[in-house]
Amino acid sequence: MVKAIIPVFFCTLMAPVAVAQVAPDNTLKDSTREVGKKTITLSEVVIDNKLNVPAFISRIQHDSSFYKAFRNLHLVGYTAINDIRFLDKTGNSRATLHSKIQQYRDSNCRSMKVLGETVTGDYYDEQRQPNYYTSRMYASLFFTEGRVCGEDNIVGNMEFNTAGKSGIEKHKEQLKMLFFNPGRRIKGIPFVSGKTAIYDDDMASYYDMSIDMEDYNQISCYVFKQKVKPGKESSVVVNEMITWFDDKTYEVVARTYHVSYSAAVYDFDVHMEVQMAHVGAYLVPAVIRYNGNWKIMFKKRERGVFTATLSDFKTAVP
Repeated sequence: MVKAIIPVFFCTLMAPVAVAQVAPDNTLKDSTREVGKKTITLSEVVIDNKLNVPAFISRIQHDSSFYKAFRNLHLVGYTAINDIRFLDKTGNSRATLHSKIQQYRDSNCRSMKVLGETVTGDYYDEQRQPNYYTSRMYASLFFTEGRVCGEDNIVGNMEFNTAGKSGIEKHKEQLKMLFFNPGRRIKGIPFVSGKTAIYDDDMASYYDMSIDMEDYNQISCYVFKQKVKPGKESSVVVNEMITWFDDKTYEVVARTYHVSYSAAVYDFDVHMEVQMAHVGAYLVPAVIRYNGNWKIMFKKRERGVFTATLSDFKTAVP
């Protein structure tokens, strides 16, 4: 859920002076940095590393590598295990799908083969179409029908919006926004658009932000955490987002996020986790976990849980 190239400005921006907090024993503890209207807490190890905080925040704010990693899945072969479950309001299973699929890539095209599938409940309708809105979205993102050719992984000035779309296509685009644009301003979702831009100064007063360092899957990472302040939950969409960045390449190693909102026409509460891996020159999602509760007007509430585990990656054959 490609090596990121560090922009030249990343190395040239000057870091501001730290406002240090000193413990009674005079040892340096956490410090804060001001970036625009944002106050960011730094751990001691981050201070020791002399991280250029303004450039780091700019890097996060304009990062497209997270979305690009998902597009890279269209350019490689892989095997995936899909575990999708729908629950009733008591937490019991209503419908499930467990499958193993293999994607093939050759001659600038991709296709998919189902190696095995187990279904329970009313997962499919009589035409063998998914009964659930969430499962249709999942299929549109991760399953391939027939042979698809001529794709690329170019993101450019990527921006999702729902202009000109309606019905299921509009809802697909909204789901992509939540998948791929957490923290960026999005268009087309009533009452939500500006509230997703959590890095903007207009949203700074709603969040606590911090940067630390830790290992993730044996990779040394900067960890950027942004969490809504107590009592501010009704004013935001992104409640929490944690991203692990490789401290050498600054590419995304993993990300978790929690988004929720409630309005007259819909409400949602979604937790996501994405772990990345490399295949040749490509950065790709290797594990994607989702736990979501959706209610859209005129549709039944859906409580879905899924895990996609990808492996056996193969680079494309020309």
